[in-house]
Amino acid sequence: MSNIVTKITQSVDFKRRDRIPYINAVVLMGLFTFLFLGAEYLYVDVLSRMVSEDKTVLAQNYALGVSAAGFLLYPLLNRFCKNRLKAVCFVMISLASVLCIALICMGTAYTATFIAGLVLFLLLGLSGSVVFYVSMRMMKTDRYLARTVGISYALGIMLQFANNNLVRSETAEAIILSAFLLLLVWMLIKNDRVYCENNGQQADVPPDEEKSVSNTGKHTKGSIVGILMILLVVLMTFIFSTLDSAVTLVHANGTVDIGQWPRILLALSGLTAGFIFDIKNRKYMGLIMYCIMILSTICIVVLKFAGPFLVGLIVFYLSAGFFAVFFTSGFMELARHMKIPELWAGMGRAVNNITAAVIANLVLTLLSSDSSIAVIVLVLFLFVAVSIVAATYTFQKKIFMEQLITDAADAITEKEKLRKFSEVFSFTEREAEVFNCLVNTEDNIQTIAESLYVSRRTLERYISAIYEKTGVKSRVGLLNLYNK
Repeated sequence: MSNIVTKITQSVDFKRRDRIPYINAVVLMGLFTFLFLGAEYLYVDVLSRMVSEDKTVLAQNYALGVSAAGFLLYPLLNRFCKNRLKAVCFVMISLASVLCIALICMGTAYTATFIAGLVLFLLLGLSGSVVFYVSMRMMKTDRYLARTVGISYALGIMLQFANNNLVRSETAEAIILSAFLLLLVWMLIKNDRVYCENNGQQADVPPDEEKSVSNTGKHTKGSIVGILMILLVVLMTFIFSTLDSAVTLVHANGTVDIGQWPRILLALSGLTAGFIFDIKNRKYMGLIMYCIMILSTICIVVLKFAGPFLVGLIVFYLSAGFFAVFFTSGFMELARHMKIPELWAGMGRAVNNITAAVIANLVLTLLSSDSSIAVIVLVLFLFVAVSIVAATYTFQKKIFMEQLITDAADAITEKEKLRKFSEVFSFTEREAEVFNCLVNTEDNIQTIAESLYVSRRTLERYISAIYEKTGVKSRVGLLNLYNK
């Protein structure tokens, strides 16, 4: 009975300790989501008073495109800037971002505001790449990856909702964004030092030839899955960006404030997506996202044919949360197994943003076009393309993940296996030594006792304790349990 109590206590303590990095990851990603969306909301509001809604939407999408470059710059920063120099860079990035927020808030001229926005989103993209990489490092496993991303996304959306509805002054909004930005950078500096620098030092150890060949094959297969994931996100972004632009156009002309209560649905959809995606270790994540995509595609047609705007807004919010969690968790999961994880961890947001920028003019043309046939043809093409890519991606990912499991099982050393087994059954150091002799040698009891410099009676007490902890009654039973 006491052994059971001990195991339960140890398990609770472990979970309590292990929970802290996940909480920090939620806070980090939640703060970034709030900052990025809050800055985007402020940027659109300021520009909408200067130029037409079409030009505002274009400026928004250009800013998103520039942020993608920021996401892709982090691997270079991480490579050439180490320790204190990296911390100094983070501080400089935060100060420059605060300055850009102030310039946007002033809104003196369109050109100045536009350029300040581009610089701000470049820096936010760089910060976001750090956030997703550090968060990935903080999570020891991918078991709760999607729900962690979903909770953080919901947190960011709710912070934005509160900011939009409780703060009426753009100056106050800029101050709040700046304060949260400084908090984010402080957390990044702190956690990067703990979770990334140590990992990086370990990663610098040169592997042997056999391991290098194995890793090359793994990275090749991972790259195939990554390319398919990029293509899938690009196609889906076309759909969701079209919906986003349609919603932003209405917001920019002052007809509807999209920051009101329907936005809560965005938080709920992200939260729901996280828990649903994690079912069976994200086995059905691609299929679920495919179904959500179909709903969004239908919504584009509804809006095009003068359907109710509120219906389109609700569908957009319900589906956009799923999409954000999908591409974020998908690339974070993949990043662990890639040669440059710093690049892939934030790739989801980068691909989404750059695609939105590239297709901005096309989307506006589509939304303003009177050709219904063009819309129907485009929707059908996207439906077929997404279907093919989604099926291929799901198949290739399944093969890749199965190979990773096989490689992990083959790579575990006997020492590591013994350590894990000893931890599970709470062996003492001496019991672990006795256990090793029992399962890895054919020596008799007397020989084992002599090799460990203990009496036969003392050895028998250790063996009895081992049998009691493992629930077996013989050496053969112990060996079978260990090999199982």
